[in-house]
Parts: sequence; structure tokens; C-alpha cells
Amino acid sequence: QVQLVESGGGLVQSGGSLRLSCAASGSIFNINIMGWYRQGPGRERELVATITSGGSTTYADSVKGRLTISRDNAKNTVYLQMNSLKPEDTAVYYCNAKIRYSKSDYLNYWGQGTQVTVSS
Repeated sequence: QVQLVESGGGLVQSGGSLRLSCAASGSIFNINIMGWYRQGPGRERELVATITSGGSTTYADSVKGRLTISRDNAKNTVYLQMNSLKPEDTAVYYCNAKIRYSKSDYLNYWGQGTQVTVSS
């Protein structure tokens, strides 16, 4: 079992910055990939960024160059630095942890979500 607790959301003006944090506890040594997803009003949940245990990262095209995912292994924490925020970034942001249990299958764990609102 993995527990994820997000923090750092809030209200910010367009062009501003926020940093989200996700603290992991439990069976953290089995985690292969961690990431951030978001779900905006009336939209499907979508991938924002991921980072592997080796430090490789991927990003959605819509956030490249503005959002940066990183991890602090000593603190068991993953961060999402969000710069140049736009109103369309408004969403509930969810932390995700994936543990591989077969060649192509993962167990998914989710945090409770944190609201990010960007005003125009």
C-alpha cells in the first residue's frame, strides 16, 4: 500500500507560479513511476507529467516549458513547479504512484487531489 498526500494548491493570477508537493508513505520502495494528473471542470482526467525511479521525465505538450516535475528521494516527495500559469491550467491536480506487478501492468495509487485555480 502507498499513501499520497498533496499540498500546495491555491488561487493565483495568470502568469503566476505555484509549487505542488506530494509526500509518499508506505511501500514506497516498490514505486516505479510517480506523476501528476489533472481534471478540469467538465473534462477528463489527463496526464500532466511523470518521473521514473531513475529520474526520466515526460510531459504533456500543453505544459512543456512551463511545468517541471522533480523528486526528492530523501524526503519521499515529488514536486510540480508550475510557472507562467494560464486560466486553462485550472483543475484539481492529483498525485499518482505506479507499482509494476507484471511486464505491462501497474497498480495505481492516488492522492486526494489539490485545487489549482488560475484567474485571468
